[in-house]
Amino acid sequence: MRLALLAAALTLPLTACATPPPSGPDVPTPHADSDDCAVIAAVAKEHYRFNSTDNPPLPIRFEGDYAPRCQWSRYGLAFESYDPDAPGDPRERMRWVSFARPGYDDRGAVIETGIMHGPLSGMGYECRVHSGFAGWTVGECRNTWVS
Repeated sequence: MRLALLAAALTLPLTACATPPPSGPDVPTPHADSDDCAVIAAVAKEHYRFNSTDNPPLPIRFEGDYAPRCQWSRYGLAFESYDPDAPGDPRERMRWVSFARPGYDDRGAVIETGIMHGPLSGMGYECRVHSGFAGWTVGECRNTWVS
């Protein structure tokens, strides 16, 4: 009898969790800007090797209407916003790094990124980023375009 009561008590909470999560336009996505920022920072630091000493980040731009609000200093980065109309040498305006909104799945995240070092000198990547005890880490990046 005790065993049957114990089994029923343990089963009840499991069945209560079977309700699907809410969805719709007013429900926030499970991965807010903080996860997006951490994914972008992981790619910036591990793939592009940006740092504050010998390889400072290029100006950052985002794809489409995506624009996360990130505190880059929290990740040891100092991104400036890309401005295509900035005064100065036009070749300098062709230098940037871009990121699209990450997509999340049960293996972590996938993010499209690209870098331009100057006119006709750039590459695009799709990077798989994993979440773990050490935060977000880059697994692999594959080329998607070359200029």
